[in-house]
Amino acid sequence: MLTSRLSPLYPLTAITVILLVYFYYSLDLEFTPGGFKPQQFTRPPVADGKFDWAKRVEKNPVTSFIQLPMRGAVKIPRIQFRFQEDSVSAARETIEKRNEVKQAFKHAWSGYRNRAWLKDEVAPVSGIARSHFGNWAASLVDALDTLWIMDLRTEFEEAVEGVKKIDFTTTADIEINTFETNIRYLGGLLSAYDLSNGKYPVLLEKALELGDLLYAAFDTPNRMPITRWRWQRARDGENQTAGYGVVLSEIGSFSLEFTRLSQLTGDPKFYDAIQRVTDMFAEQQQVTKLPGMLPLVGNAKEADFGADRTFSFGAMADSFYEYLPKQYLLLGGLSGQYRRMYEHAIDTAKDNLMFRPMSKENVDMLMTGNVYMKSPSDIELDPLGQHLTCFVGGMVGLGAKIFDRPDDIATARKLVNGCLWAHQSMPTGIMPETYRVVPCDNTTICAWDEKKWHTEVARWNNDFEPTASAMKKNKWLEENRVYPGFSAITDRRYILRPEAIESMFILYRITGDKKLQDDAWNMFRLIDTYTRAEFGHSALRDMTVVPPPKSDSMESFWMAETLKYFYLIFSEPDLVSLDDWVFNTEAHPFKRPHFK
Repeated sequence: MLTSRLSPLYPLTAITVILLVYFYYSLDLEFTPGGFKPQQFTRPPVADGKFDWAKRVEKNPVTSFIQLPMRGAVKIPRIQFRFQEDSVSAARETIEKRNEVKQAFKHAWSGYRNRAWLKDEVAPVSGIARSHFGNWAASLVDALDTLWIMDLRTEFEEAVEGVKKIDFTTTADIEINTFETNIRYLGGLLSAYDLSNGKYPVLLEKALELGDLLYAAFDTPNRMPITRWRWQRARDGENQTAGYGVVLSEIGSFSLEFTRLSQLTGDPKFYDAIQRVTDMFAEQQQVTKLPGMLPLVGNAKEADFGADRTFSFGAMADSFYEYLPKQYLLLGGLSGQYRRMYEHAIDTAKDNLMFRPMSKENVDMLMTGNVYMKSPSDIELDPLGQHLTCFVGGMVGLGAKIFDRPDDIATARKLVNGCLWAHQSMPTGIMPETYRVVPCDNTTICAWDEKKWHTEVARWNNDFEPTASAMKKNKWLEENRVYPGFSAITDRRYILRPEAIESMFILYRITGDKKLQDDAWNMFRLIDTYTRAEFGHSALRDMTVVPPPKSDSMESFWMAETLKYFYLIFSEPDLVSLDDWVFNTEAHPFKRPHFK
């Protein structure tokens, strides 16, 4: 009876619903976990005496913005392992380890707070304050989300009060490294805002203030950004052009931060800026000297990345590749471009950059080296291991899950094994910054070959004689601290880098392998022991000497990345779940969009 009374209204109701749905999806909307909501953010007024970067008149204005992809739904596979509850004793042990990491962080934070508040860094041995990242309190902003994740709410709120005093419209520095400013400062502010669920609006206000400043670096004729930027020229209305010799990672690693800023504020200009850069790379990726990958250096002024012949996942390239699968996640899978670019790159790297190092222990591992393209048929592999490239295991694991590439999980684990081996082969138990190893002929069979090892040592060390007596060779190797499987230790430092523990954390969350926790704990204890200083934790000069001498430096990524990843690998899996968050290259997690 009720149906018959309503049936005459049904056609009108259906049309109304269709119109309402069309109107709803035509709004300027923002991704949020669980759906969409209309944008409501308004820029706060700029204080008297400050330059308003949002109102700056552009020399090369954009006439039509590329819009965020916001329609449709893509089901992204689950990333995290389905963990079972630990026994009471195992849970207690894990909590104790997590608390030790937290105490290490509190030690470093205390040194910064007491000796270098609102400066960029504290020197952990001498206690002096240093500033070389714009003097915008790099350590404070970089550590905001770590404070929140570790439930240090009093310290977090004090830091937020400090953020209010930072003026991102200007700096005493003549030149700004836009890449470092983006990943440390903008990433830190956005992440802290996301994690605190928007409770502290000043974080987004300051992120937008900084974003407006950085956006001016894209005001060039071809909209390619300036990575080492004389910002006063933009302020004063001068013409700007992008550089000739631009590092791939520096020009190609704005996507996560600028996308999230557009998502949170509704201002499309930030996403538009980075999408133009991505489109340029997508057009050239398959026509470089090594099709599928981009070289280390390119000509941004001419938007040409086709000339350079060196390719790597390491320094000068790393975060560009890292951001491809992560940007796919942050866009909710609505842009297949990032998946295509990632898969082209990773398949090329597996064929050309990845290799198995020879070891006495016959460890089943992989590393990535550098490739120099002499010609299309003459590819030279430099088996240079870098702490920086240890992020690759986590990236490959993430890509394996979200792009349904199950075979890549084993590849990711072998890459992590390579980094663990490099750590464990040093007398300190800590990997040096860079080193060369002996590549195997293939990735399956790799018996130890003493003669081949000595030949490779001679290749990279002119004063080593492979034909000398065994006693003389052993004496040289001992005096120069070159260990079996290594052909040279090219940079013996440890500068508090996070990349090894980063991939261990990601692989642990993906696979549930408890051995990764055990390895992480051994790694943490050694790092904490050797780096601990009076006012924090110090970078080390030589990982082949026990104890290693300190260098009185503590970069902001120690608290932002390294200690955060150590903390999270011993935390409950739902704390910053990889199914809800995506980390930028400075370990700042941003909320992922989800669709019902």
